[in-house]
Amino acid sequence: MAIKINKMIKLLSIIGARPQIIKAAALSRAIRNEFTDKIEEIIVHTGQHYDENMSKVFFEELKIPMPNYNLNVGSGKHGEQSAKMITGVEKILLKENPNYIVLYGDTNSTLAGAVAASKINIPIVHIESGLRSFNKKMPEEINRIICDHCSSYLFSPTQTGFKNLINEGFKKSNKPYHIDNPGIFNYGDIMYDNSIYFSDIAENKSKILEKLKLKNKDFLLATVHRDYNTDNDPALIEILQSFNYLTKKYKNEIVFPIHPRTLQKIKSQYANSHIAEFLNNNLIHKIAPVSFFDMILLEKHARLILTDSGGVQKEAYFFNKPCIILRPETEWLEILETKKAILVSSSFKEISNAYTTLIESSNSVFPKIFGNGNAAELICKELLINS
Repeated sequence: MAIKINKMIKLLSIIGARPQIIKAAALSRAIRNEFTDKIEEIIVHTGQHYDENMSKVFFEELKIPMPNYNLNVGSGKHGEQSAKMITGVEKILLKENPNYIVLYGDTNSTLAGAVAASKINIPIVHIESGLRSFNKKMPEEINRIICDHCSSYLFSPTQTGFKNLINEGFKKSNKPYHIDNPGIFNYGDIMYDNSIYFSDIAENKSKILEKLKLKNKDFLLATVHRDYNTDNDPALIEILQSFNYLTKKYKNEIVFPIHPRTLQKIKSQYANSHIAEFLNNNLIHKIAPVSFFDMILLEKHARLILTDSGGVQKEAYFFNKPCIILRPETEWLEILETKKAILVSSSFKEISNAYTTLIESSNSVFPKIFGNGNAAELICKELLINS
């Protein structure tokens, strides 16, 4: 469909954490490939998370434009961090005067962008809108709800997210869209766009399978990073007990990228028999956190994935891998409905039962619930049509 527009539009994209940078890559790529004469993108990095992997090389490898601005706010308590970001984002918005501010997901950077833009009447585009865990004790749940209700354009990655918005009072509105008459859409998930695009690149760039001697082997992939697992001794012990069990009973090797802080905490409990067994288990590859391309390759070749990460849950599905979700709830309910993932929290018994259920399942069909891999392009077209 041809886009008729007489002037360029300016998008100001806010990123602050590694997942947001990767998500933003999809939109930046669509603009570069299809809309360079119609859309100008300004990228603002809040500096919410400092990551040594966020180097120039990282941006170049993923073909992400380097940020035009970096607020360098660093870590801190929610209120302190958010206040610094709101102040910094507001100054840039007043200087750049964009047609839209684009916000991703549910971080404090998302919240700060929503507050700053809504106060000075800059239309907000929220990508990954409508996701709900229905647990307001999670800071991310508060951030995503506030952002949704300040937005003029809400792009949900799934039909479930779209229905959540309808249930909260959003309507399929007529143009023009604005904060009091927002437009809601379901064009698919931009991370699915990315997984398709980066899959082949990862095969060429990553050597992780050779390094771990896993080439052509069956293995499991595990990630555990949420506080209610890593800082909860009984939960962490049951999770690691289940890893021991899966290696012992089924002779599985497990790749477990683990944060140094979490590994140190585990080592401090060596007196526990399950912990000691875990630390001495040579079938569990206890490795440092991996690069983006290494992670894609591990996900793509794993037999099954165990994770408490929302992003990894989806990526498991993108690559047609069954997933055991180590959380009490998930925003990705449609994955559960397909029977390709099972919610287990941290229970050893539930984890072992889930493994048996998923491995023995004869249904290998993964329905397309995250779109067709062109979400970023459709989002750009929608914004151009309405500008």
